[in-house]
Amino acid sequence: MFKIDKNKIPYHVGIIMDGNGRWAKKRLLPRLAGHKAGVDALKRVTNAARELGIKELSFFAFSTENWQRDKEEVDGIFDLVLKHLKENYERFIHDKVKITTMGDISKLPKNLYELLVDVSNKTKHNTEFIVNIGLNYGSRSEIIRACNNLIDKGKKNITQQDFINELYTSSLKDPDLIIRTSGEQRLSNFMLFQSAYSELYFTKTYWPDFNKKHLIKAIKDYQSRDRRFGKIKQEKK
Repeated sequence: MFKIDKNKIPYHVGIIMDGNGRWAKKRLLPRLAGHKAGVDALKRVTNAARELGIKELSFFAFSTENWQRDKEEVDGIFDLVLKHLKENYERFIHDKVKITTMGDISKLPKNLYELLVDVSNKTKHNTEFIVNIGLNYGSRSEIIRACNNLIDKGKKNITQQDFINELYTSSLKDPDLIIRTSGEQRLSNFMLFQSAYSELYFTKTYWPDFNKKHLIKAIKDYQSRDRRFGKIKQEKK
């Protein structure tokens, strides 16, 4: 059986958490019950990722398109995020977890926005493990934002590094692996620039059911791939 190579653990893993609503519907539960179970999965997978040696973990929690959902569901999602941050605030600090965000969080409810800013500031010097949360995030908006920032700075000859410096993820490495749950096989506006050389892994498992076993399976698949980054593999002599 193929075992995980501890020396080839993906440094940064991005996760598109999909399937909360379908998970709930399958159980004749309201959609918010699925989102609540999704938060439990987030905790579970975060702990598993750190145990396995992953250093950076990015979650797609709420997209720029998700505002189109019913207000009750949107408010419920924000309440769950707020509750999760409050309950784990001290643990983030104690366990030296750095919390970062990507997306225009200024558009979020004031209490959630203020807590996100606070926890980000309190944990900004932690480097052992980073959890990056996409809230009101869309990669196309991020790219346009970066372009406008460079225009405002009077930049004319823009380098790739100039552009990277304006992304929400400027302090992170590009994701080595992106996982999407629930069977959909698309990025859905998630880290489009950063994922240029990411390995993509799709599973039919709904996000609330995703656990350490599923994460290990994704890592095994990642480690079985030949990552050349456009180069030609050299034959061994």
